[in-house]
Amino acid sequence: MRENDKIAIIDYGAGNLHSVQNALLALGREAVVTADRETVLSAGRVILPGVGAFGDAMAQLRACGMDETVKETVKRGIPLLGICLGLQLLFEESEESPGVEGLGLLEGRIRRIPDAPGLKIPHMGWNSLTFDHPGQLFAGIPEETYVYFVHSYYLEAKDPQIVTASTFYSTNIHASVESGSLFACQFHPEKSGRAGLKILENFLSVGGAKC
Repeated sequence: MRENDKIAIIDYGAGNLHSVQNALLALGREAVVTADRETVLSAGRVILPGVGAFGDAMAQLRACGMDETVKETVKRGIPLLGICLGLQLLFEESEESPGVEGLGLLEGRIRRIPDAPGLKIPHMGWNSLTFDHPGQLFAGIPEETYVYFVHSYYLEAKDPQIVTASTFYSTNIHASVESGSLFACQFHPEKSGRAGLKILENFLSVGGAKC
């Protein structure tokens, strides 16, 4: 583990960066929003947020070289947290953008939430979590805690062992995954009140001593 207190938020033009930065400030932690490779790779923790379309986001990541930077971050074992679209980009492909390859750091597909009577898409609102497997992000957080979602597409992970939390909205949704130094949430911890701040705090503590 890299024991420095720098937190890097990857800037690739996808939005939602400063709400994450402000949530970290609420925890008393400063984070730099950056598209600089060396700044990211010298950080003790890295966050990949995002809102928008899968294909556009991958094009933006590649245009600024952040796709390879994210891969190098994971290769070096620097803890990385993907949030919302940031989770989806870590996987192989999305039904939102056929033919566009994701980062492929984890195996799985991103699918469109099925239509269902009485449910609106995009899914915007609070849903409770069930815990599939013990997750470091959820230490001290009770099952059935509500968190905030905004999305039309959801993760179907190939390996159920990496899934730490799920929710149900028209279908079973893999809401959070952990694999080695890689963490991700489909929901927005920065918009999920006290529980969300606890999840972010847990991320800052993964792997041993607090960074």
